[in-house]
Amino acid sequence: MLKDVISATYIGEYKIEVTFEDGATGVVDFSRFLKKGGVFEKLRDMEFFKNFRINRELGVLTWGDEIDITP
Repeated sequence: MLKDVISATYIGEYKIEVTFEDGATGVVDFSRFLKKGGVFEKLRDMEFFKNFRINRELGVLTWGDEIDITP
C-alpha cells in the first residue's frame, strides 16, 4: 500500500527530502526522471523543478498541472 507524502523539502540538485504519512522519511534523487524524456524534460529547468507542491488529495508531488510522481 502506498503512503501519502505529507511534507517535502528541496535539498539541492535534483533531490527532495520527503516525509510520508507513516513517519518514514527519505531523500529522493529525481535526476533519473530526466532520462525519461517527454513531459519530464521540464524538470531539467531547475526553477521549474524547485516549484513543486504536494497534492494533498492524492498525496503525491506535483509540478504544475502536468507532472506528478507517486511514491
